[in-house]
Amino acid sequence: MRDNTAATASTIQADPARSLSSLKDIMTIPKLLRIATRKSLLALWQAEHVAALLRERYPQTQVELVPLSTRGDEILDRSLAAIGGKGLFLKELEVAMLEGRADLAVHSLKDMPVELDPGFALAAVLPRADAADAFVSFHHASLQALPQGARVGTSSLRRQALLRSLRPDLQINDLRGNVITRLAKLEEGQYDAIILACAGLERLELGQHIRQRLHAPDWLPAPGQAAIGIEALSAADDVLAGLAALDDAPTRRQVTAERAMNQALGGSCSVPVGAWCEQIDADWLVLSGLVGDIAGGQLIQASQHGEAAQPEVLGRAVAEQLLAQGAAAFLS
Repeated sequence: MRDNTAATASTIQADPARSLSSLKDIMTIPKLLRIATRKSLLALWQAEHVAALLRERYPQTQVELVPLSTRGDEILDRSLAAIGGKGLFLKELEVAMLEGRADLAVHSLKDMPVELDPGFALAAVLPRADAADAFVSFHHASLQALPQGARVGTSSLRRQALLRSLRPDLQINDLRGNVITRLAKLEEGQYDAIILACAGLERLELGQHIRQRLHAPDWLPAPGQAAIGIEALSAADDVLAGLAALDDAPTRRQVTAERAMNQALGGSCSVPVGAWCEQIDADWLVLSGLVGDIAGGQLIQASQHGEAAQPEVLGRAVAEQLLAQGAAAFLS
């Protein structure tokens, strides 16, 4: 392995525009970074993507993947809400960091709890991909084209509430497993259509299965959907400094507003919450949020502008609007 001085010199030659602060990161980043990741194809794609970014930026650092199985991956016969929530996808990866077997973990940001356990930090948020949901069917072109009583598969309570609102006649059945497993169940005829994330399909080069994009303002994604989050130990200053260079400021602001709204609502995967934040100019964000009722399909929605420099304030303000309209009845 090259020493840091030689690697730094080659980096300067390859990219003379790189700032002194970036070069400081190159000098202090650990020589080995181990990335904890789930074993699904999508999780591995995301981890490999982060690894490639790190190798490009820090050529003197060796980057390795540490694939792990989580309880969320192993328990597939019950809904996430019934077994404890999306946090089940994080715990084994966090334990690996605490035990020194990994230095960072890569997650789909929408799977990360709004509050991390003490000792952990959201070190970086990568630029967001397409945050829309995907209507996927081998026989029907759109949600509107489904016949009466069609069977639709989704494990998301948010998606269930939106489906109930738009098409109360549909049969909505739980759907677990990775993307390939879900597509296989659709092909077997267990469902007439399923709802997935556009970003996941496109990252796995399966975008041809997207028959219809379901997007704002009529259909809101999960808070943080389509963004990749990188988690690290809050005490690992050298790791945090290196990862900070990957953080995308516009995406960080937007998902911070969405997650602040979710946090103010006490949101989790057991509550149907949707959020979508956009930056409309250098100084202002607009955040739309909803809370749904999976039984009756009623949706409570709110939208507000806020300062880009204070995304948490905007998130809490939209949550207050939702609560003022009676959202607490769906959150209890």
